[in-house]
Amino acid sequence: MNFQYLKEYMDKLTEWKIPGNTIVIYEKNKEIFRYSSGYRDVEKKIPMQGDELLNIYSCSKITTAVAALQLMEKGYFGLDDALSKYLPEFKDMYVRTDEGILIEAKKQITIKDLFTMTAGFDYDCDCKAIKLAESLTDGRMDTVKVAKALAMQPLNFEPGSHWCYSLCHDVLAAVVEVVSGERFSDYVQEHIFKPLGIEDAHYHTTPQIRARMAQQYQLEETDELVKTDNTVSYIFGEHYDSGGAGITVSVPEYAKLGDALANGGIGANGRRILEKQTIELMRTNHLSAVGLEDLYREHPQFVGYGYGLGVATMIDKAAGKSIGSLGEFGWTGAAGGMVLVDPERHMSYFYASHMLNSQVWLYQGELRNVVYSCLNAVE
Repeated sequence: MNFQYLKEYMDKLTEWKIPGNTIVIYEKNKEIFRYSSGYRDVEKKIPMQGDELLNIYSCSKITTAVAALQLMEKGYFGLDDALSKYLPEFKDMYVRTDEGILIEAKKQITIKDLFTMTAGFDYDCDCKAIKLAESLTDGRMDTVKVAKALAMQPLNFEPGSHWCYSLCHDVLAAVVEVVSGERFSDYVQEHIFKPLGIEDAHYHTTPQIRARMAQQYQLEETDELVKTDNTVSYIFGEHYDSGGAGITVSVPEYAKLGDALANGGIGANGRRILEKQTIELMRTNHLSAVGLEDLYREHPQFVGYGYGLGVATMIDKAAGKSIGSLGEFGWTGAAGGMVLVDPERHMSYFYASHMLNSQVWLYQGELRNVVYSCLNAVE
């Protein structure tokens, strides 16, 4: 192994547009590489050290999927169960047609639809239903209340017929709450973070936590970097645990999750969070040809991938122009996070920056290939 190319590539990214970045690579439960480039605060010229806390946005979805799969393993629900079995508000849903007409849904939303983003939801966080829930609860919306509010919105398509990036995993987090009897963030802490030794991951920040965060930026269309207030718009208040975008964590800490998934569900400390067979199901493509077309149209960087239970999974190396492994899987985040898990090589990495409009679709495939070339390189 020789990671010189990876160092040079990450430096190239920070010289280009990205303020700062960090990567941690694991192989066979051992950290084999760590590197940071650029700045945690551009204006103050404070270098990125690698232990900064970052908002990882949709990389959080992998944790949500793991939490729900743990409950599936224990028999709390089946993938074909109707969502309405646990949240009755979703029993009688309507679909809005292309002509704007509301018709009764022919199928019920299933738990699998939540995992696979095929439920018919969208990512409109300003929709009327959520605004009404905010008003009725005086802003004290929790994870389950938001999910119930979404049941008031018409679906965009018949459940199971299409793929659409959406609030599916936020609703999945509500299911975790209902069937486990625990607040979602508490469940994750007790059953995922604590067993893996992830001691510094948070669903809600405090002034003390924010003081340890890298500055979050927004890349404008003019290529100007603008500071943000380091908050996440997908978190609807202090009572809401976002299953889709809720975690604030450092790269070395969150990398422990990918390492466990790359090694049959067992972390570096020997603790198991999932069975190997469950991970196999997780990284199996569950989309039809129509669903794959939807995925590629909305996320062109995932051409060559399918979509499993909460993760993209490599199914066509030629289409993906990948020198990696078939079946490697993971997901990305709005601020530039990328989780890749390769069970064939027992390898994983977590790369992250802290810039919205992250351009991740431009460099995700390049970064993946650079990592694999370094793993195969001779010193």
